[in-house]
Amino acid sequence: MFGGLGEMAGLMKKFGEIQKNMKKMKEELASTTITGKDAAEKVVIEMTGDMLVKGVHIDPALLSPGNSRMLETACASAMQDALSQIKELTAGKLSEATGGLSLPGLM
Repeated sequence: MFGGLGEMAGLMKKFGEIQKNMKKMKEELASTTITGKDAAEKVVIEMTGDMLVKGVHIDPALLSPGNSRMLETACASAMQDALSQIKELTAGKLSEATGGLSLPGLM
């Protein structure tokens, strides 16, 4: 009759651990720097793991007249590279924080 209560207590303890781990994960992501680059490495974007842009570096050659389309493409590519790395990093840290437990809607 009381077996279900023991299971519930175990789940509540596990939930508390997950909350603590999630807080730690957020702090780790905020202090991690990710570098995204376009294929030619003409544009480099530095972001934190919590998606704040820290810096954008553009090769001066891309700033010449007539290069606007190339610059736009390089910026988009570098941003996508950074975001892909952040997504992968976050997924790994989330799996660690939850002990591999799948929580729908978090990723």
